[in-house]
Parts: sequence; C-alpha cells; structure tokens
Amino acid sequence: MTNKIAFAAGVTLAICAVAGCSQERPGAPQATTAVAPLANAKFGNPATAGAQPGAVTYDAKVVPVGAEASVTASVTGGKTTISLDVHSLPPNHAFGAHVHTTACGPKPADSGPHYQNQKDPVSPSVDPAFANAQNEVWLDLVTDDSGDASASASADWTFRPHQANAVVIHASHTHTEPGKAGTAGDRLACIDATF
Repeated sequence: MTNKIAFAAGVTLAICAVAGCSQERPGAPQATTAVAPLANAKFGNPATAGAQPGAVTYDAKVVPVGAEASVTASVTGGKTTISLDVHSLPPNHAFGAHVHTTACGPKPADSGPHYQNQKDPVSPSVDPAFANAQNEVWLDLVTDDSGDASASASADWTFRPHQANAVVIHASHTHTEPGKAGTAGDRLACIDATF
C-alpha cells in the first residue's frame, strides 16, 4: 500500500511540475491532490505481538472479524476531505469515528488522542473550544439494514505530517457538551490510515 501511495504521489508531483499546479491563476481551477485509499482492510483480532492487522477490532460482537473498512482523503486548495466506508457491521447502529494520532495497537488506547488542528493544552481534551468538528475529524455514521455506512468530513486545514495515523470507531455518536466534548464511548475498532 505504501508503494502505491508513493507512486500516486510521484505521479501527482510529475503532472504538477509539467502543468504548473502550484501556480495560482485567476479563474483557474484549484489543484486537487488525489490520494489512493489510505486504508482498505478487513477487521481482524489484535496481534499479541508484532505487526497488527490493517484494521483491528477490540469488540468482535459489534465490529466483527471480517467486516470491512476503507478510508480516503483528498486535499483541494488547502482544505481536506476525509471519507470512511464500513461494511458488515450491525444494522441500524450509530457509531462515532475520529482521526487519531497514533497507529492501531493491541489495546484500544494505543491509537492515542484525537488529531487536533489546534492542540488543546489539556489532556484528555473535552473542551468544546478544541474538541469540535472544525478542529478535529468527526465521522459519525449510522449503518443501514445491511450494516453498511459512509461518512465524510471536510476541514479547512491539512494534516501535519506524521501526526495523524488512524481512524477509530467508537460506540456512540460524538458528544458536544462541555466536559464530554469529543467523546463517543468505548473504542470498538481501529483502522491504520496515515494522513
């Protein structure tokens, strides 16, 4: 997957070098950096040691082994759009999902806190001034009768390199009230996705 992303990035850079994507021209369309899927994986149980599956379930009753997820991202004019698609989860079920700082590990907490464009100096971050859908990536979703769902979010910023590395699926939609802002219950599953 890393080679595919590197190849796609190289092709994008080569096209931009020839076409002049970095030059802003009045009336010209803004360049879009198309990114291959950051993750396209089936959920597996966490490994007790060594490399983890590309998607890990911590509660196989709710996120079954073999269920699928994909994560994509694109950048246009300094704005980022992130999408999450899931398949074969429980039908008609609400989940929260957020971009987290660290790759998935054998324990739910291994993925670290939510990625924030402006970091809250207090941890854990539950202050709505920082824990909000404009400063973080919230991908809340509700599955259909087949257990499938899609969610997308747009941000007026781009990720800092190497600081956003996973999407975590939580047990409920995301809270917004002070003292609970950004929380969404237990971490049920994690998908490795380096933004």
